[in-house]
Amino acid sequence: MTPLALLEFVLALLAAAIVLSLIASRLALPSAAALVIGGIALALAPGAPNVEIDPDLIMLLFLPPLLLASAYFTVWRDFSREWWPISLLALGAVTFTTFGVAWVAHLVAPSLPWAACVALGAIVSPPDAVAAKSVLQQLRLPRRLVTILEGESLVNDASGLVLYKFAVAAALTGTFHLGEAMTSFVWLAVGGVLIGFAMSMATEFAFKRLHETNYIIVTSFLAAYASYIAAETVHASGVLSVVTCGILMGWRQHEVLDAQSRTQAKAVWQLVVFVLEALVFVLIGLALRGVLTRKGGDATAILNALPVALAVTGAVIVLRLIWVFAAAYLPRLVSRAMRSNDPLPSVGVPFIIGWAGMRGVVSLAAALALPIDFPGRDTVLFASFMVIIVTVLVQGVTLGPLIRLFGISSLPEPPTETLSEAAARAAVAEASLKAIEQLVHGETGALIHPRLVDDYRGRARATARLRDEGEHLLEERRKHFTAALHAVTHGRAELIRLHRSGKIHDSILHSIETELDLEELRFRRFIEPGDAHAPPQKVMKTTAEPPMQSSVASRG
Repeated sequence: MTPLALLEFVLALLAAAIVLSLIASRLALPSAAALVIGGIALALAPGAPNVEIDPDLIMLLFLPPLLLASAYFTVWRDFSREWWPISLLALGAVTFTTFGVAWVAHLVAPSLPWAACVALGAIVSPPDAVAAKSVLQQLRLPRRLVTILEGESLVNDASGLVLYKFAVAAALTGTFHLGEAMTSFVWLAVGGVLIGFAMSMATEFAFKRLHETNYIIVTSFLAAYASYIAAETVHASGVLSVVTCGILMGWRQHEVLDAQSRTQAKAVWQLVVFVLEALVFVLIGLALRGVLTRKGGDATAILNALPVALAVTGAVIVLRLIWVFAAAYLPRLVSRAMRSNDPLPSVGVPFIIGWAGMRGVVSLAAALALPIDFPGRDTVLFASFMVIIVTVLVQGVTLGPLIRLFGISSLPEPPTETLSEAAARAAVAEASLKAIEQLVHGETGALIHPRLVDDYRGRARATARLRDEGEHLLEERRKHFTAALHAVTHGRAELIRLHRSGKIHDSILHSIETELDLEELRFRRFIEPGDAHAPPQKVMKTTAEPPMQSSVASRG
């Protein structure tokens, strides 16, 4: 494939990804599942190109920015509070699944060497951060459950990749050193965290000295790639390095970045994450053609490998459920203190955690990276692909209905002393008012900016009332900001009319439009979630409008 043909192919994939995402949205399916299905359809289509995926390239191109984006918005307090269940999944479940899958694979295919079976188990044992985020962000889950699942997927690759590395070495050399494996694991984890910490400090140093938003955004992308490359260069965990860097950058962003940089960076990152996630899941589907090609397109060879692939896929799902249920109930049954602090969960909670183990890009890249002379390589690759497809399609699609079936809408949270959102808003408004009152008096004591003081006093009263009077004011607030949105919509229509009639310059249009956009975003933030994400036209349709302004708005 020529470079020009490759570019055209990538553009076609992006167009297909948009169509597939829209279809998934209409059918209430996870976009990851629709994208994988689309990739498989493209792979099986006559005349489709045979896409050879370089495993090192796919890991370097896709993984660092997607991991950083996930880690950046990870709540450190929640993550650290749930370190025990995250550790049980990231270390215990991965190890348990690795050796359980190896036993099942060897049982079904005795000709497959034990080391190859362990390598297969290590490839498919860690759930994928990209797949988890793609599916979970479309579901309504308790915050604690999301923290555990996303936290696990961010750190579990360290244990899986160590087992993979030494299983591959054992399969090729016939030797295995437990001490070397333990030392490697410690360095993988500690080295990755230390390098990620250093990279976050270097990035913060750069942010404080860069005053151009575009430079800051580009630097944030470089931080993701530099963290990964630096760690991998010294044989530490690039995954843990990027995760550490992302968590620390997210924690410090509020002090380091200004409002403009934060807003624009968020928009750019959202676009990049969408493109990368779309491409990676389509590429997973397209990888099917390469898998079938390695089997020579022989139906007999595929049927011979099918029992191992199906057995391994079933083992991956069942073993994770076994581990999660045991980890959820056994410690609490043994320890009364644990039961009092964190009561026994309903059956649906561990089932959902166990069912949410989607595999993705890391498993695919690890399978493709197996040496050509690896024993049973084609069987391992076919089984790995089967696990990825089934977990993304079956588990990803059924996760939402299962959540609704079990009625998991909330979980008991550990007691905290944090303020509610209403109380926090009241405290911020009060602090802002005090600051204004200290600045608006002249040397004679006269009030210089009375309207500004009245504005902030009004905010302080409104937020205090919402804090004190509670839920029954929410409907009143929604109506208030819906009316404000209506005013903004008509203001924008008039602005566009002035521009279309040639009465204002484009620079004035963009300047005022930016202010209106920020106002609209602020107002929508205060409306209930169902309305907050509605398009502007929804507000316009709720009330009568002058015909001319409506037509102008639709043309703009």
